[in-house]
Amino acid sequence: MKVIASSLRKGNVIEVDGKLYVIVTAENIHPGKGTPVTQLDMRRISDGVKVSERYRTTEQVERAFVEDREHTFLYQDAEGFHFMNPENYDQFAAPADIIGDQAPYLQEGMAVMLSVYNGIPIAIELPQRVTLEITETEPTMKGQTASSSYKPAMLSNGVRTMVPPHVATGTRVVIMTSDGSYVERAKD
Repeated sequence: MKVIASSLRKGNVIEVDGKLYVIVTAENIHPGKGTPVTQLDMRRISDGVKVSERYRTTEQVERAFVEDREHTFLYQDAEGFHFMNPENYDQFAAPADIIGDQAPYLQEGMAVMLSVYNGIPIAIELPQRVTLEITETEPTMKGQTASSSYKPAMLSNGVRTMVPPHVATGTRVVIMTSDGSYVERAKD
């Protein structure tokens, strides 16, 4: 199925010269002068090689038919990350390179969108936000108001992030899975 390059997003799968690529980042660039282009950073599914391509935004690109279905994350072991289809209880393992730097945000029982091509998982999309606990951070200073300065904190999944000065150790916070940034205190 042909689509215009500017409509491609992260996680889409396209076919270039008979090979399948999953899009890692897609950015539409509109220079002040000249034609707008779409910059695509892609990973070849067959061997994991990363490729960078530029297309004119109106150029047609062949998009591969990939089944996007919600799956539940079960556990991780030496084989990889195990997921289950909640409709028919089929289970399969996805290799670690497909999960990439999003692995720390996977939580047992989490619903994720898994892209499957010919029975092989090729891309994953996590929920936009996760709730995690802060395991260590600098103590809160009395009288310190919520200013624009942030302090470093360690999350329960082992990832470091920056949080406002009023957030203390043991606080549950909402984090963006795309870049690990602080959103707000959890409301639970």
